[in-house]
Amino acid sequence: MQFRTVSIRLTLLAAALATVFPLHAQEASPPPAVKAEDPAPQPDQKMQRVEVKGAANAYDARRDDTATKIVVNQEEIVKYGDTSVTDVLKRVPGITVNSSNGRGGEIRMRGMGGGYTQILLNGERAPAGFSIESLSPDVIERIEVLRAASAEFSTQSVAGTINIVLKKAIRTAQREVKLGMRRTSSGMRGPNANIQLSDKLGKMSYSISGSGAHESFERNATVYEDAYAASGLQTQARSTLGREDGSFSYFNLAPRLNWTLENGDTLTSQTFLNSGRFKTRTNETASTTIGTPAIYPDLALANDNKNSFYRTELNWVHKMEAGARLDMKVGVQGGENDTTSRRLTPAGAARPLDNLIVSEGEDRGLSSTGKFSKTLFEGHALGMGWDGGYNTRDDSRFETEAGRAVFPGLPDGEQFEAQVSRLALYAQDEWSLTPRLSVYLGARWEGIRTRTSGNTFETGRSRSSVWSPVLQTLWKIPETKGDQVRFAVTRTYKAPNVSNLIPRRQTSVDNRSTDPDYQGNPDLQPELALGFDASYEHYWAEGALLSASASVRRIDGYTRYLVSFDGARWVAMPSNAGQAVSKNLELEAKFPLKAVFDGAPAIDLRASLSRNWSEVDGVPGPGNRLDGQTPLSANFGIDYKTGNLSTGASFAYKEGMQVRLSERQTSTMETRRDLEAYVLYKFTPKLQLRVAGQNLLDQDFAMNSSYLEEERGLVLRRSAFPVGVTLRATVEAKF
Repeated sequence: MQFRTVSIRLTLLAAALATVFPLHAQEASPPPAVKAEDPAPQPDQKMQRVEVKGAANAYDARRDDTATKIVVNQEEIVKYGDTSVTDVLKRVPGITVNSSNGRGGEIRMRGMGGGYTQILLNGERAPAGFSIESLSPDVIERIEVLRAASAEFSTQSVAGTINIVLKKAIRTAQREVKLGMRRTSSGMRGPNANIQLSDKLGKMSYSISGSGAHESFERNATVYEDAYAASGLQTQARSTLGREDGSFSYFNLAPRLNWTLENGDTLTSQTFLNSGRFKTRTNETASTTIGTPAIYPDLALANDNKNSFYRTELNWVHKMEAGARLDMKVGVQGGENDTTSRRLTPAGAARPLDNLIVSEGEDRGLSSTGKFSKTLFEGHALGMGWDGGYNTRDDSRFETEAGRAVFPGLPDGEQFEAQVSRLALYAQDEWSLTPRLSVYLGARWEGIRTRTSGNTFETGRSRSSVWSPVLQTLWKIPETKGDQVRFAVTRTYKAPNVSNLIPRRQTSVDNRSTDPDYQGNPDLQPELALGFDASYEHYWAEGALLSASASVRRIDGYTRYLVSFDGARWVAMPSNAGQAVSKNLELEAKFPLKAVFDGAPAIDLRASLSRNWSEVDGVPGPGNRLDGQTPLSANFGIDYKTGNLSTGASFAYKEGMQVRLSERQTSTMETRRDLEAYVLYKFTPKLQLRVAGQNLLDQDFAMNSSYLEEERGLVLRRSAFPVGVTLRATVEAKF
C-alpha cells in the first residue's frame, strides 16, 4: 500500500484537491464556510496546516502489469550490505548463481546459463569484458526480472531477462556516506565505501552515486586426480595443492543530470563508469603416489587482469498531443580488458616452462533507441520503436616462451577485429479487453551482422535475423479479490558469441581428447526457442502472495562443442547439433505474519522453490542436461523489525548435479547450502550500523569431473576451494 502525503494550507485549494482526488482524501474535513462577519486573518497569524493522505491501492508491477515482471527495489538490494550484485541476485526467486570457487559466478534463470539468461544494464547489453561482479548494489535503483520476453527488450532471452537499472530517482538534498569492512575466515579482507549525493536546482536536478572496494585474500585449494584402467586397476593417484594469494578492487561512478524544459519535455544525461583489477599469484605442488608424475610437479602461476567500462547516454522525452509520447535515447560506450598470464617452473626443473601471454581487448560502440507510445482509447496502449547499435572489438594476443616469441612471423602478436551491427524494430499493443482480462501482443525483428578479421585467419562474415512474436495475457478470476492467471507464448533466441565465430585456433599445452585445442566456427547460427509460460497468483492481504508457475522451452539448433582429431591434434569447435527441451516449475510464497495471525509481530516470511528438467539430443544419458542446468533450488527468508532494530536471515539451497557433457566427459557440482543473516540498528534517523554474515555454514566450494581417455582410462578429478565465513560491518550516515 502506498501513501501520499501532501501538506497544504487550509484554503479553498484543499477542497478543490479533495474534489479532484476523492479516492486519496482520508480523514480530512472540508474547510469551514467563511462567514461575512468573520474577521479576516491577520498577516502575523500562522495558518493552520493539515495532512491529506491517500490510501488507494498502489500500483504493483508484479500484480498489475500484463507482462510478467518481478521488481526488486533498492531497500531489498542493500538489505544485507552486499558488495557485489551477484550476492543480491542469489536471494531473488528463480535465480541461482553458479560458482566453482566462490568468486563471482554465472547468473542463471531456470538454472540456465551460457547466454540463455540475458543480463541488461539500463535495458542494454554491456560489452564483452565487463564484470558484473564489480557492480556495486549501492548504484542500483532496482532490478527487473522478466520471466517471459517482451518486444521492447532484446529477445535474446531464452531463460529470461534480468535488467539492472542504475539510480535515476532524484531526492532533494540527499547526502549519504557508507563505510564498511569485510573479512572472511579463509583470509579475504578489505574496506568498501559508497557515497550518494542528489539535489534539485530549479528545473534541473542531479544525482551522483559512487562506490569502491579493495579486498585481498589468501587461501589453499586442493585438486585430486585418480585414474582407473578398464579392469578396475588404479593407474594414477595424484593430489595438487595450490597456495593462492591475490587482490580485487573496483570503482563505480554514476552521475546523472535531469532538465525539465519549458514545454514540459525532459532531457536526461546519465553516465556510468566502472574500473576493476584482479590479481592472483598461485604456487601449485603436485604429489603423485601411483602412476606417472605430473608434467609440471612444481608450477608458479600469475594472473593480472585490468578492465574498465564506460557508458554515457542522452535521453529526450517529448510529450505530444492526445497523450502521445516520444522517448529517444542515444549512447556511447566503450571498455578495455587487459590480461597478463604467466606460467613458470623453478630453475632446474625436468621440463622447464616460462610461458607469458599478454592479451589486450578494446570495445567501442554507439547505440540508439526510441519508442513512440500512445493511448488510443481507455485501456488500449500502443507502442512501437527501434533499437540499433554498432560495436567494434579489437583484440591482440602476444605469447612468449623463455623470452622468445612463440610465433616469430607475427612480431606484433596475433591481431583480430570484430565489427557487429544490429538493428531491431518492434511494435507492441497492451489492451484491457475487460476490467479482468488484458492482453499484450508484440512482435520484434532483430538483425545482426558480424565481420571478423585477423592476421591468422581469413576474414569471416555472418548474418542472421530472427522474428519474435510475443503473446502475454492476464486474467483476474471473477468473484475473487486477488486471484489471477497468466499465460505467455514467446519466440526467443540465443545469438553466437563473437569469440565463437572467429576461426582462430587456441592451442592447449597438453593436447588430448579431453583437453583439446579450440577453434571458432564462422558458420554458427542462432539457437531458436519456442516457449510457453503459465502461472497462478493469489494475493490475499497487503504484501501477501502465493504463486505457482510452469514453463517449457524447445530449443532448435542447440550449440555443442564437437571434438574431432584433424590428423595431428584434437580440436573442439562449436556447432549447431540437435535439439534441447527444458521444463521448469516454480513455487513462491511471501507474506507478513500479521496476514495469518492477528496481533503477530512485524515478521515477514518468504520462500521459493524451483525445479528444472532438461534433455539434450546427441548426448547419451543419464545426465544429458542443458548447460549444467541446476535441477533444484530453494530459498527461505525471514525479516523482523522492532523499534530501531531490524534483522533477518536467508537460506539458499542448490541441489548438486551430474551433467553428461559428451560421450566421454561428465561434470558434477556439489550440493550447496548458503546461510546469511543481517542486523541493522538505527542510532538516529541519520546514523545506523549494518552487520551481515555470509556462508555461515562454512561450506567449501567443490566440483567433480570425470574423463574417459584412450591412454589413461577413466580419470576422476575432485577439487575443493575454501571460502570461509564472511562478516561485513557498514556504518551508514546521512547529512
